[in-house]
Amino acid sequence: MAEMSILARRRIEAIFAKGVFAEMAREFGEAAAKRVLARAVIAMAKDAAREFAEAAPAGADLAHFRAIQSLWRAEDALAIEELPAKADEFHFNVTQCRYAEMYKDLGLGDLGGILSCQRDAAFCEGYHPALALTRTQTLMEGASHCDFRYRWVGGAAPSQGESGE
Repeated sequence: MAEMSILARRRIEAIFAKGVFAEMAREFGEAAAKRVLARAVIAMAKDAAREFAEAAPAGADLAHFRAIQSLWRAEDALAIEELPAKADEFHFNVTQCRYAEMYKDLGLGDLGGILSCQRDAAFCEGYHPALALTRTQTLMEGASHCDFRYRWVGGAAPSQGESGE
């Protein structure tokens, strides 16, 4: 059986989260429901990142992290513009995001940032403490693009044998 794409997985998670969130909001209020949902999604992202890092053949490094990004792009989920970067950096802009479109289509535009965008920094934390993300804007928030700027800020080598671009 083929592995389910991340986009397909996020759709299933979103449909489930929509129902759970609605019940939590009725019971505890919308603000509390958002806090609980955010904590759960962050924990899930960190756990998934640790699994990816543990599976890295040469150990968690920037080259492996860069290689696994293709999983989030499957099914043309993201239109990416890669940007020049140094050996210890990985930069790109997302100019189209089917994740954001899907959340909006499901009536979850207001939760899309919690369900999707906040995963990115949490994933870095779970993957390796040396991996840092700076992002100042997202399509989900109405910007023209998402600006992903990853840096390897210490720890193990950023990648095995990779030179600057």
